[in-house]
Amino acid sequence: MRTITSSGGKVETVSVRRTESSDAHEINSLISPATVAVFGRVNVIHLLEKANLAVTLSNAKNEVLAHAAFSDHPIGDIVDQACWEAFLHDNYSTEKYTPLNTLFLHLFVAQPIFSIGSANEIVRTVFNAITELQYICLVTPTSRCLERALVKIFEPMKSLKDPGPQCSAFVCHRHNYCPRLHVRRARVEDHDDLTHIFAEQTKALTECYGPYFLVELIEAQDDENHAAVCENEGTAVGFISVSGDINLKLLNECFELGPFNGLYKSSPEGLTETAPEPEGEGPPGDTNTIIPQGTTGEVSSQDVDQTKDLDQGGVTAIPSEVSEPGDSQACAAEPQDSEMTLEPRVSLTPNAFCIQLFVINKTFEMRSVDFLPNIFKLFPDRDFCIISVPKLAPEFPLLQSFLRVVPHHTSSLPQELYIFHRSGLLKTFVVTLAVSADRPAVCDMVKRLSLHDSLLEDLDMFYQAHRDMDGTPLQAFIAQVQNQLVGIVIIRNEEDIDYIRANYNIENFIYFSHHRYEEHGQLCHFALNPIFQHYAKHFLKEALRLAHKSCLYYPIYPSYHSQKIFISAVFLSACPATLHQLSLGLEQQNSCAHYLTSVLNFMVPVRPRRQIVYPLEELGINAPSKQITKDQVPYALNHINRKLTMEPKFTINARIVVVGASDTGLAFLEVLAFCPHLRFNNMTLISTHGFPGYYTNENMRFLSTSHGSSDRDHAQMSLRSWINVVTGKMVGIDRAAKHVLVSGGRKVPYDHLILCTGQQYQVPCPTGVDSSHLPPKSQLPAQPRRRYTGPVPSNLFTLNDHHDCVTAYQWLLNNFVKLKGNAIVYGNTIDVYTCVETLLCLDVQGYRIHLVHLPTTEGSSCSPSPSSCFSNPTVEKAMKKALEKSGVHVHHNCLLAQMNDGQNSEPITSLSFTSDSQRLWLECSVFMNLSSKGVDYDAFKTINDACLVYDGRLVIDTTFHTNDSTIRAAGPLTKFSRRYHADQWSHSSFNSREVGQELAAALLPFFDPTLEPAINPPADLDRLIPIYTQAKIQGGRLPGGYCYLHATKPEQRPSAVHPVEGREILTGRIETGNYFHLHLNQYDMVETITCLSLKPFPVSNYLCLYGKHELLLNHLCSRYDEGLVHDLYSYFREKWCLAIYHDRFADFEQEMHQIMESTKLQDHNDLSISELVQRMMDEKLNIIEEPNVFLKKVYETSGGLASLKTSTLNYLRYNRYHLTMYAQPGLL
Repeated sequence: MRTITSSGGKVETVSVRRTESSDAHEINSLISPATVAVFGRVNVIHLLEKANLAVTLSNAKNEVLAHAAFSDHPIGDIVDQACWEAFLHDNYSTEKYTPLNTLFLHLFVAQPIFSIGSANEIVRTVFNAITELQYICLVTPTSRCLERALVKIFEPMKSLKDPGPQCSAFVCHRHNYCPRLHVRRARVEDHDDLTHIFAEQTKALTECYGPYFLVELIEAQDDENHAAVCENEGTAVGFISVSGDINLKLLNECFELGPFNGLYKSSPEGLTETAPEPEGEGPPGDTNTIIPQGTTGEVSSQDVDQTKDLDQGGVTAIPSEVSEPGDSQACAAEPQDSEMTLEPRVSLTPNAFCIQLFVINKTFEMRSVDFLPNIFKLFPDRDFCIISVPKLAPEFPLLQSFLRVVPHHTSSLPQELYIFHRSGLLKTFVVTLAVSADRPAVCDMVKRLSLHDSLLEDLDMFYQAHRDMDGTPLQAFIAQVQNQLVGIVIIRNEEDIDYIRANYNIENFIYFSHHRYEEHGQLCHFALNPIFQHYAKHFLKEALRLAHKSCLYYPIYPSYHSQKIFISAVFLSACPATLHQLSLGLEQQNSCAHYLTSVLNFMVPVRPRRQIVYPLEELGINAPSKQITKDQVPYALNHINRKLTMEPKFTINARIVVVGASDTGLAFLEVLAFCPHLRFNNMTLISTHGFPGYYTNENMRFLSTSHGSSDRDHAQMSLRSWINVVTGKMVGIDRAAKHVLVSGGRKVPYDHLILCTGQQYQVPCPTGVDSSHLPPKSQLPAQPRRRYTGPVPSNLFTLNDHHDCVTAYQWLLNNFVKLKGNAIVYGNTIDVYTCVETLLCLDVQGYRIHLVHLPTTEGSSCSPSPSSCFSNPTVEKAMKKALEKSGVHVHHNCLLAQMNDGQNSEPITSLSFTSDSQRLWLECSVFMNLSSKGVDYDAFKTINDACLVYDGRLVIDTTFHTNDSTIRAAGPLTKFSRRYHADQWSHSSFNSREVGQELAAALLPFFDPTLEPAINPPADLDRLIPIYTQAKIQGGRLPGGYCYLHATKPEQRPSAVHPVEGREILTGRIETGNYFHLHLNQYDMVETITCLSLKPFPVSNYLCLYGKHELLLNHLCSRYDEGLVHDLYSYFREKWCLAIYHDRFADFEQEMHQIMESTKLQDHNDLSISELVQRMMDEKLNIIEEPNVFLKKVYETSGGLASLKTSTLNYLRYNRYHLTMYAQPGLL
């Protein structure tokens, strides 16, 4: 917070923040005729969309006092935005003005009494925030004088021509507002000035190094150790200590420094022949490791003419190649002519120095980079500066210029390593249109990229026709430093922007209507020398300016589509964490071939949108465009626009480890990955079978589904691009050392551990009772649940996830389907029915299938009732008939007694069960086990050995904490602590994805500086467990060919019958295969949905009905009572209801509520409608007519109804591309 003084002497506390679209109204009100004279007529929303930087000065009440918008080109049509540099150089004395160090003011408005103080504060803040910025220019077509506030800031540029151009040009210099800090050698006399800066760190440093550590550090300077301070007005405001003594052996053991020659100098002998390194240490097919990724490029040993930038103090040779991380990976992607490769000969001479200690006053922290030229002068023979920081430390501004080095997967150091090359000090980073003469340099730079051929092919097409193979315009730009090529970007026009707008939440980042179609581009190729990765955002900003684009998109296609029209390309995740082979194709074979680590750091992932499933035949010509409804290969979308090119991200290096690829765990990771302003570098998923796979065949789906995330959803989110995936099983937690031990011996360190392993079907343990001498039931011994410890037979399949289902599917095809023998399906859950249906779909005759139900007890976790896993008796009846018709044998109340009559169980040939009265002995060729779920034994043992409180399940509090503050847990694995007296509730009662999202919301405040903690939360808040509201969902294919969906509200204990409150709406019959059942609660809200149909139905549409009032469903109850609704499937396919299925309908509903709440009833003392209803309920208001009629009349006379109608029309108009079937004003 700072203060400004008005012209009348009023002092106001202010803050400068980025402008939001909601500020537009107040900004408009500040525009005066004088503003229009200088800046022309301004559409504020359009300006905010196209400006690179827009800032607002507001007071403590968040009132807008002033606003300024800056862009990378002059105002209006004075000069083409791609040509302003030449225009200024030809007409004004502006030799030093470059796109890197210059911005243009496009608008400044302020409250008149605060205009001078506001202008100064905004300019100071902008210079402070953008370290490279040296000049703010104002080029205006008017020759009139500027307003007083601008006159005090800007000075006229010196014109080189007389008469000059028809415009006026002014400039504001950095040194007048945020001068460069003076850096000099530290002296003992600086101690007193530095003491208060070290105040926060003094205690920790004193404990480590003693009370006089700073004086000793300054006095100990020699040839290898130096200390410097930066001064402001003669006072030391920052301190840095650097040393040339580095343990490079340790760093190379812990970090991927190979591409940088291990931070050693290259031998003068040049290159030597070496045999290629093996691709990994483990044996082929070892899935318990991750291939560690390298850095964003490789420093070449090739020497170029040494260049000096006198202003920066001795910058040496620029490495000329960009290579992919890890030579073994890069080479493997290219055809090799020889088994030998050329690699630099590395000497043992260090080529780096390190920053030992760094601190700076927060007021000047954005000028931290002023230290760098000075400290490189202290080590003229070394090219790299490195710094290590604790993983839990927040990123400070100095690190934004450094490159993060990826740690080895075996590293357990709680430190992050950052690196900076002295060539990064060069400010001559120039972006220009690529010309044919650049091709040799481009070829040399990208020759080590796996898809360099594809990049060069697209570059050649640009040279030849400026279009790709299908005629789409191409543009190519290169980056040069000191006339040496260091980067290239190739862009094509985005021809599918309507599809993107309809299928992705791109409007979270832009106002679509303010961007012309030709202003959208797709990033085809991007390569940048890692030394200049801190210029990556500027490189993209310049590409947008020169290409006349405002938005760029980058699609990531799923790898399983690579066998079609897409080429596999090396891609590095934006959190440089894991090397992936993904398909990055366009709609042609010359797909993307680029190296996008640094650029993706600055792009934002765009969430996919839930789509309406349209009844296209019924809609006819009223259906949306085919561009929107067409079925495309799903892909994940990343985005950047002009606004984002100057918006920083907060880097989070904390190690977040999630154990379990459950719906809960994936939902948690999804929330973190899609935070647009946060970049998580160290998110790891530990899963027994890795990341969930996809089904290539519907006959692999043995299990039911919660409809949490489909294969398409996974493809559209591409979580694997943002997380490490460790394939293995958690077998230990070392809470002291803070690491997870994974099967195979690997240790995964963590700062925050999230346990989401859930519950799995367990291998059944036979009771051992000899069923041939079966005693009476009353004499059977009680059998507590026991764990099976023997070898698992090869034909026993316990199905828990995609991997298990695929394995069983392949085995059945090879060993069972076309042979003879019985399949025994054992269990009580819905999964046994989906498993039976899958077997029938595999052409297994019904008489070969035996469905064996366990004895059930009321309240059992695996069955909602003693007789059925279904909550609807009609569905249960349908299943009974379907199984009878298929010839499937069904056995009830049977408990597994023996395998192979107690003999060797490999393979299983027979199974014995005990039942109520008689022995059940069955021949068995395959045993499908879905009997009982529980916490995996290894997970239980790990939790127990780690001394985490376990009481039947892992005990947590309402904020997901276990008894270890760094370990949280969620999902069916957990239960609430007994102190809440809520044993009937647990996370298994709720929607797993909602639980995962709430878990992420609980953790985000630890990382997100934009989230403010709750102020004075209620003291007893932790006494109540959270209750989640989303529907609990089950679905799948059931015997008889039925498609099944059941969605209901979370319940303490599932019940076989619906509550008495409310009413039922039912159409169709199981015999006709169109059964549809709705249960409405006492408030006429949809509380349960049950669909059983022989035809596929739009599940995502029907799930939108949950929680809706019957009036919203076109007066469903009254129509049903009048006999007008004969088939709910047809009813919910009608045009009127499609808006309810829209993904933004919930926002529309919220807007409706806000309008109703804010409407004041003038005839009733300006009460709101809710307050009036409350008075009626309290019987403080006497009315004669029916309450509903009374309220309707009152609201109609208030004017609120008109606002509701306007909002409804706006909703339909704004989403017109989806909701084309609705008539709108002006269309009839």
